[in-house]
Amino acid sequence: MTGFRKFLLRGNVVDLAVGVVIGAAFGGVVAAFVKGLITPLIGAFGGIPDFSEWAVAINGSRFAIGEFINALLSFLIVATVIYFFVVVPMNRLMERFQTDTPTGPKTRDCPECLSKVPEAARRCAFCTAEIAPTAPLPSAEVRA
Repeated sequence: MTGFRKFLLRGNVVDLAVGVVIGAAFGGVVAAFVKGLITPLIGAFGGIPDFSEWAVAINGSRFAIGEFINALLSFLIVATVIYFFVVVPMNRLMERFQTDTPTGPKTRDCPECLSKVPEAARRCAFCTAEIAPTAPLPSAEVRA
């Protein structure tokens, strides 16, 4: 029982549960948005005021094509919102902290521990080994 309690109280499980609940609530909001606003707006231009009523009957079987269109629109809107409000800002944030970019600091491998260190470094921050700098030191840091 102790192992199960540890499993449930781990951060990953709790974070996942919160994410699922928030995602379900967000999905409900998007579904209502599509059903209440987007579908009637598209219907105003296409002549069908509500896609959920659109169906085809073949040999007594009813195919609810409109429900599929509503679900497809909901999916596309959720994907668009997630891309522009989560993925794009996260990629920009990760690019800002990424090293070895044309605008970022240049690094090289420490000969002792193979960790990444700045080119102008004289000592490795990880293993404290002395290393010869390959780039000239900035004028403010020149030591006599």
